[in-house]
Amino acid sequence: MLTFIERLSQDNDRAVPLFTLSLTAEERTRSRHRFETPEAQELFLRLPRGTVLQNGDLLKSQDGEIIQIIAKAEPVLTVTAQHSLDLLKAAYHLGNRHVPLEIAPTYLRLSPDNVLKKMLEHLGVTIIEEISPFQPEIGAYHGHNH
Repeated sequence: MLTFIERLSQDNDRAVPLFTLSLTAEERTRSRHRFETPEAQELFLRLPRGTVLQNGDLLKSQDGEIIQIIAKAEPVLTVTAQHSLDLLKAAYHLGNRHVPLEIAPTYLRLSPDNVLKKMLEHLGVTIIEEISPFQPEIGAYHGHNH
């Protein structure tokens, strides 16, 4: 079994991944976990605690093998609005509830939740249920020791 212990820097042009591993947003928060590839190969992540993987990250194993992490498509709610102020209000209310949230200039994206969907409908924004890669913000304090 391959054990991945290190995330490589983003500017590592020479790294050639052995394969890619598609993970959901929640799976990308697991710094110590056993996964199985679609080819039934077992691998283990033993990364520093608190590591949150992002789409495109490269990981190096104890044996020097490299894999690339891909954000797996998963069920999400994508929120759009005709006016940017409405989108900002939706982001405010979702942030107030500490919801993992992907923020882009023209949309917000979150995991499906009926209560939050009703709240968003009440705010008058458009909500689309879809299957898409989900890349929530990792938080302002990620990586700092407090």
